[in-house]
This record gives sequence, C-alpha cells and structure tokens, in this order.
Amino acid sequence: MNTPRLFFPFIIVFVFLSLLTLAAWKFSTHNNIDTKVLLVSNALFFSVAALVFFLQKKGFKNSNPNKFVRSILTGMMVKMFFCVVAVLIYTIAIGDGFNKKAVFISLFFYLIYLAVEVKVLMKLNKQSHA
Repeated sequence: MNTPRLFFPFIIVFVFLSLLTLAAWKFSTHNNIDTKVLLVSNALFFSVAALVFFLQKKGFKNSNPNKFVRSILTGMMVKMFFCVVAVLIYTIAIGDGFNKKAVFISLFFYLIYLAVEVKVLMKLNKQSHA
C-alpha cells in the first residue's frame, strides 16, 4: 500500500473534525466552548499525527524490529510532549480566560487521531512482512 493511501484516513479525520467544529459554532458559543481553540488544536494534532506517522512508517520498513519499537515510543513521546507544551502555551497566553471545555474536547480529538493511527499501522502490519 502506498503512503498517500495510508495517510488518507488522517486527512478525512482532519476535514471531518474541522467541519464538525464549524457546524457546531453556534452550539459551542452558546455553551462557552472556544471554537478557535478547537480548530487550532485540530490543525496541530493533524500536523503531529503526520510527523509521527511518517516516522513510524520509516521505522516499520526497517528489518530490525527494535527500530520500529523505538519509532513507536518516539512518536508517543513526541505526542505527549506536544500536548503538554500546547496546553502550557495556551494557559500562559490566555490567562484567566482558560476554557476547560475546549481543552478537553481537544484531547478527545487526540484520541480520535490515535485510533486512526493504530488502525493504519495495523493495516500496514497485515500487508507487510510482520
């Protein structure tokens, strides 16, 4: 399976979550959820997912299984570090206007990207020399 076809689910999730956020703009505003935070977090999670996906795909192609395990652990550390730094930057930048609801919904976005990543890696594992 080629890389663009494997990466396509990430693009679908990004577009779906962006459209869902935009469609729920009135609902979000009514319930004090900052939709700008949701849109920015979705874009940032997509970027990190793309970086980690290509890192893991490169590790998967290596004949040494330890390389793949290291790429998985590195990807996990990158995503965890990214989440912590993003929340810290948001907290410092926004101050008293911190929106807990938006941050928790953003972390739900992270779980969606994680599920897609696992599904794609399992598909890659099935069709490869596992």
